[in-house]
Amino acid sequence: MSRLVVVSNRVSMPTERGARAGGLAVALAEAMTPGSLWFGWSGKRGATASDQAAVTTHGGLTYATLDLSESDYRRFYVGFSNGSLWPLLHYRTGLLDFKRDDYEGYLAVNDLFADRLVPLLRPDDTIWIHDYQLLTMADALRRRGVKNRIGFFLHIPFVPPAVLHVLPSAAVLVRALAAADLVGFQTHGDRMNFLESVASCMDVRPDANHGFTHNGHRTETIVAPIGIDADGFARTARRAAGMAETKRLIESLVGRALAIGVDRLDYTKGLPQRFDAFGQLLHRHPEHLRRISLLQIAARSREDVDRYQSLRRELDRKAGDINGAYSDFDWTPLRYMTRTVNRNTIAGFYRLARIALVTPLRDGMNLVAKEFIAAQNANDPGVLVLSRFAGAAEELTEALIVNPYDADAVADAMHAALVMPLEERVARHAALLTKVQRTTAASFCRDFLARLKAIEINA
Repeated sequence: MSRLVVVSNRVSMPTERGARAGGLAVALAEAMTPGSLWFGWSGKRGATASDQAAVTTHGGLTYATLDLSESDYRRFYVGFSNGSLWPLLHYRTGLLDFKRDDYEGYLAVNDLFADRLVPLLRPDDTIWIHDYQLLTMADALRRRGVKNRIGFFLHIPFVPPAVLHVLPSAAVLVRALAAADLVGFQTHGDRMNFLESVASCMDVRPDANHGFTHNGHRTETIVAPIGIDADGFARTARRAAGMAETKRLIESLVGRALAIGVDRLDYTKGLPQRFDAFGQLLHRHPEHLRRISLLQIAARSREDVDRYQSLRRELDRKAGDINGAYSDFDWTPLRYMTRTVNRNTIAGFYRLARIALVTPLRDGMNLVAKEFIAAQNANDPGVLVLSRFAGAAEELTEALIVNPYDADAVADAMHAALVMPLEERVARHAALLTKVQRTTAASFCRDFLARLKAIEINA
């Protein structure tokens, strides 16, 4: 059996209790069997980068991490990854802040990762690289003579060529991705955009199997939507329904319906537009005044980036305006919090909610939508209001699909959810739950790795 080597920007190290935290850790739990290696950044910064990876073992898994220099962090992570690639790949070209020095820092850190990983590799290792921070690492490994199978999975969207070429040196990134044997995406649209970009940047056309050959190397592609352990999350939600925090929330609602949004505090999540839509619900459908409360949990992230600070100020203002216009002495329509809430607690909140608002402006998948469906009481389920621009919308077609830029339409969808007959809610939820149970974290790992290991390589 070949060893699996997972490479990601951050390594999700075991906690003191032995559990692995973080979205990628949860998604890869099925694949990370004893003997696997997880390689990446430790999250620590110093005067210089590590001259070799620090290797530890825990629970049969090996973790290899390196520290970055402060300059590496600023250029690779804050500068190019989050200042250029993140807005670009979420179609927000107006927010792109390209600096040549940051781009060169990005390439240098991808090379650094390759330099530190190569001494740890075995000839039969299967390498699986994850996400936009490491777009050029497969190519960096090839330039160091690595002939192992290499897979790459992009967890966020991929844009069409017309958008991609806004970024200087975009063609370099596409050619570097082609060094992988298998490139994976969340949706068919993302894969199509990548293949069109390959044609644009490399003058190579895909074949009928959605693969292509360039300079003698064949690259295949796969659509492998990521999912959750639906049954496990459902059990968590049922337990959490009896927790003290859930009971406190129930008491505070005083019989009112709950709408919930759970997101990172990020400009891709459409939070200002969501607040506007909730305000429009109260304005367009006054019958819901004093009968619904929106709880928006938006955990702070990337606070050293200016535009995230601006977003927080904008949301503070909008929340104040809505509550100032509509609140009563015993009712606050919009509850907005930016601290992190325990995932188990959130599961209980999902089960209680009548509506989930998952309305990003663009998202690779968005597992909140799937968690909400899994958490529901099948006999009296809530309704999912889902952005057409979330990757999950390609699968979860029985949700109320909306354009998040249209506040009136989102408000009307919330109204439809609130007045929807029980029979329709049950039917929609049953169809959605079947899909969430079928496309899981385990199936994501299984499908991608099975395809990668089936690829013939030239040793």
